[in-house]
Amino acid sequence: MIDLPVLTKRDIRKLTPDELKAFMVEHGEKPFRAKQVSEWLWKNTASSFEEMNNISLATRQLLDQYFTINGVKVQNQQLSNDGTIKSAFRLYDGNIVEGVLIPHDTRMTACISSQVGCSLTCKFCATGYMDRKRNLDAAEIYDQVVRIREQCEAQYGTPLTNIVYMGMGEPLLNYANVVESVRRITAPDGLNMAPRRITISTAGIAKMIKKLADDDVKANLALSLHAPNDAKRNEIMPINEANSLASLKEALKYYHQATGRKVTYEYIVFESFNDTLQDAEELYQISKWIPCKVNLIEYNPIENASYVNTADDKLTAFHKYLADRGVQTNIRRSRGKDIDAACGQLAVKEKAEVA
Repeated sequence: MIDLPVLTKRDIRKLTPDELKAFMVEHGEKPFRAKQVSEWLWKNTASSFEEMNNISLATRQLLDQYFTINGVKVQNQQLSNDGTIKSAFRLYDGNIVEGVLIPHDTRMTACISSQVGCSLTCKFCATGYMDRKRNLDAAEIYDQVVRIREQCEAQYGTPLTNIVYMGMGEPLLNYANVVESVRRITAPDGLNMAPRRITISTAGIAKMIKKLADDDVKANLALSLHAPNDAKRNEIMPINEANSLASLKEALKYYHQATGRKVTYEYIVFESFNDTLQDAEELYQISKWIPCKVNLIEYNPIENASYVNTADDKLTAFHKYLADRGVQTNIRRSRGKDIDAACGQLAVKEKAEVA
């Protein structure tokens, strides 16, 4: 017997439109077939070639011979009493990432991941205690939105309205794939979502914030601040040692000047760490850098860290201090307290169970 070589299938969604068209022509197909296939992959979110029912069986078999679709599947999901749905998504290689559907009276938000694990080691974040395995590709990021959109429509009978890149990983350390996923999500031949409904959240990488501005990426920007000075930020977010508040100030001014967009500061208020009125004053000074809004976030505690929420009266006083000085300030209450809702918790549990 002769051992035939095993054909390694490439994920078809990694092909550029020109590459897909060239493949079709090379194999005797009409060039327009490439557009048909692309529409099935992105607009119709097909997870198999069999679904492409306006394409001949022979062409579908050809595609299946050379390509695969490395789709993202829901391995497990948890429904909170407050309506939040937390999902563990299984990737084609067995890795697990998380996504969350957060329902609200006026919006339905998907919180999605950009990396398997994270390299930033933020002390309050469950993902920060995981190793970074790899970046997600643009299609894997896209698929999370598709799966959460399906959950939204099935559970609530309403469309998904917002997306935040605020799950596992640091989006700006997977820049190319994150930007490509935004392009696909907002494209008319993709999910056709409005760019103003998408927010990229970063722990603060100054040079990449400038690159977002230079590339005119059509999405909003949020900075996970969580401390109002370098000393405290260094303590909980080691990335600050290489990206100080001074460098972030310069980058954010550059970003605003180039795009005209305001930025959102995300600020978890921890008990006896960053919850005093002096902290509020320092945050107020930061808020004057560029037009912004501030989200004060209630913490979802994790086993690995000793941080806890500040008391309600301190949170109220902190909010009032900023609001009285004209800062647009919102309090974001913790969601999914009865499930593994803190970023990274469900992925850690799922990986442990698989192991």
